[in-house]
Amino acid sequence: MHRLSSRLRSSVHVLNKASFSMETPVPLAQPAGPLETRIREKLTAQFSPQALQISNDSWKHRHHAAMQAQGGGNGETHFSVQIVSEVFRAKTTMQRHRLIYAALKEELDAGLHALSLQTKTEEELAARSETGTGV
Repeated sequence: MHRLSSRLRSSVHVLNKASFSMETPVPLAQPAGPLETRIREKLTAQFSPQALQISNDSWKHRHHAAMQAQGGGNGETHFSVQIVSEVFRAKTTMQRHRLIYAALKEELDAGLHALSLQTKTEEELAARSETGTGV
């Protein structure tokens, strides 16, 4: 039997952990809900982003208590945000995230449960593109 390299074993392990089933279908693109719209408006106003991508990941967390309180998966509680802004220049990742959390304080206080953040400057994004590592 061939020995798998550690990198290949890791890949196989990740693939085996993926849960693809008919019980948890990936939803089709939905129109932005009111919370997603407010997030976009606030981040655009405060950060004047060169790029902003917001993904509502709430459906992945419909078993969480916060989601059950909002109708079992139809709420807006979990988002991924990718934002490119010059406001982030000379700031650490933690400082950038604190700026985002401060901008969205009302939404967090009102039930926004989780944010997955990727915060970059244009230079950082260009450097990643040159190396082929993406956002």
